[in-house]
This record gives sequence, C-alpha cells and structure tokens, in this order.
Amino acid sequence: MRVLIQEVKSASVAVENKTIAKIGRGVLLFVGFTEGDDEMTLCKMRDKILKLRIFPDANGKTNLSLDAVQGEVLSVSQFTLYGDVKEGNRPSFVNAMKPEEASRLYAFWVNLLREKVPSLQSGRFQATMEVSLVNDGPFTLWLDSQELFSRKKA
Repeated sequence: MRVLIQEVKSASVAVENKTIAKIGRGVLLFVGFTEGDDEMTLCKMRDKILKLRIFPDANGKTNLSLDAVQGEVLSVSQFTLYGDVKEGNRPSFVNAMKPEEASRLYAFWVNLLREKVPSLQSGRFQATMEVSLVNDGPFTLWLDSQELFSRKKA
C-alpha cells in the first residue's frame, strides 16, 4: 500500500463537474494498493497516518497530529502510485492491484478511516476525478507499507 499525504489548507474532488467531496484544513491522501495488501496492512497504515505529527505547533515545529488540529481528511484512490517507469517512457501499472480487489480494499479503507475521522471525505473509486488542493507549506510525505512494516533481515 502506498499513500501520498499532502497537508492542505483545503481540497476537493469533482466528478463530471460536480463537487463530491470537500475539506478544509487537514490532509489529502492519495491511496494505492498492490498484491499482498490486506486488511492488517490498511489498519497499520491508518494508525501510522493518524499518529503522524506533521502540523505546526505554536512555535512552528511539526509536533501536532491531525486530531490535535481537528483536521479533516480527503481520501482519493490512486492506482498510478504503482506506476513503474524503469523501462521505457510509458508507465506500466502491473504492480497495481486488480480493480476488483482494490475496490474492496478501498471501501474497507474508507470505513477504517471513518471510525477515527468523523470529517472524512472520499473520492469515487475508478472515477475520472478532478482533484483541487491548496497545499500548506507545501508539506508532502510518501508512505509505502513495504518499507514501513516489513521485517528487517538479520
């Protein structure tokens, strides 16, 4: 699972010129899945994201979590996070999870987030979406579950 996190002042998603989701201060999460991702991976990733201290405190230090600033979350499915351009110039998406399974995991992901983030908004899976955002900073992080949660070899 990969998540690109962007701290935002505001963000929204439109489908067919109609806004379907909108948030104020918080994070925009672009979320992609690969083979081997499962519910446990998603639980760990949610907990990691919600504990991240990426918002500035009164001294401007990144010490505050999403909850501490009463931030909102907009989650957008993004299979292109698994785009591979190692060979040639056209991205290959063979590492992205098949849409049927990814759809199920994305629905699970949204429900997981909703348990802890009442102000959660979401894009629409497999829709052509127009995402608008006003970065704050900008402050962007890249989380990859295989890097974060894999056991280190001795």
